[in-house]
Parts: sequence; structure tokens; C-alpha cells
Amino acid sequence: MNIFRILGDLSHLLAIIILLMKILKSKSCAGISGKSQILFALVFTTRYLDLFTTFISVYNTVMKVIFLICAYVTVYMIYVRFQKTFDSENDSFRLEFLLVPVTGLSFLENHSFTPLEILWTFSIYLESVAILPQLFMISKTGEAETITTHYLFFLGLYRALYIANWVWRYHTENFYDQIAVVSGVVQTIFYCDFFYLYVTKVLKGKKLSLPMPV
Repeated sequence: MNIFRILGDLSHLLAIIILLMKILKSKSCAGISGKSQILFALVFTTRYLDLFTTFISVYNTVMKVIFLICAYVTVYMIYVRFQKTFDSENDSFRLEFLLVPVTGLSFLENHSFTPLEILWTFSIYLESVAILPQLFMISKTGEAETITTHYLFFLGLYRALYIANWVWRYHTENFYDQIAVVSGVVQTIFYCDFFYLYVTKVLKGKKLSLPMPV
């Protein structure tokens, strides 16, 4: 554990809490991609199967359980409780375009060819692209609510802090996980344009708007 890892986890948790609070307070899922939330639930499910086999620490276990519960509660809110407010027409990203190559890559590039390791690798690869349906939805509608942009900012910040965590671990522990690092960098790249718009518009009180796709 180090400060970058802790701040990254807290940023990740804050992003999820912001999203849930937005849904509960407004009683609406408008502007939220249900497909991205399904992918994140799948990420946590396949990554945290070691809850049943390995105990690392109380902190580790508690965070895993919280992320799992929050992920499934979010999916429930979108597809069951507030289903009428869900914009399924604009949440139209084809998930098979992500799931098929990610599944294939997890079988080809992993640390060891065992079920748990393949599923862990699958979760790492999938997390790097899970936000794409949300970004696609924003680009399709042309704008995003401020609270949704806060959620995306802290989600991106979590990945950026984890990169710092990996750099720190490499210098202090000589630890390097190529799969996690490359996937994390790819995911952070997806947020770069959004970070720029967040700083130049949202933090100045302006509404985030994007060019409508042709």
C-alpha cells in the first residue's frame, strides 16, 4: 500500500458514490450508460472471485465487497427501479465489439493459464474499455450533466493515480505488472480529451457539450 493506491481507491469509490447519489437524488438515470455499468459489474465480478480463496487484508476485502455491491445496485437502479428514465435509444454501443476481443486477448495474454487468472486478466482488459459506451453516449447526445462529468472525472483520476502507484511500486519494490500497466495507460488515454473539457468548461461553471456525430 502507498498513498497513490489509497487515493486511487478513494477516487474510484467517490466516483461510484457520486453516480449512485445522482440517481437516487434525481430519481433518474438520464445520461447514464447502463451498458458501461454492466461492464463494470462484470469487471468486479470476474476480478474479485479471489474473495472466496484468498485473504489479503481487511481493507482489501471490504473495498472489494463495497465495489461489488455498488456495481450491482447501480445496474438495478438503471434497469429496474428507474427503468422508465433510462435512455436506451442513445445507449446503443455494441458490447460484443468489446467483449469478443477482450475475451480472446485474456486467453492469449495472461500470467498463467488457470481459470481464476484468465478471469482476472479478462477483468483488467475489460476495465480499460468499459467506459467507452458512456463516452459514446455522451458524444451521441452532444452533452452531459455536470454530476455525470464529476463521476467521469473521478473515475479517470482513479486510473491516473494507479499509474502513479505502479511507478512508485516499480521504484520501491521493483514490481511491474505489464498487463495491468498497459491496460491502465490505455484506459487513461480514453479520458484525456474529457479531462481537458472538464478543466476548461465544467470547473468554470459551463455545461459540457460535445460535437454531435455526423
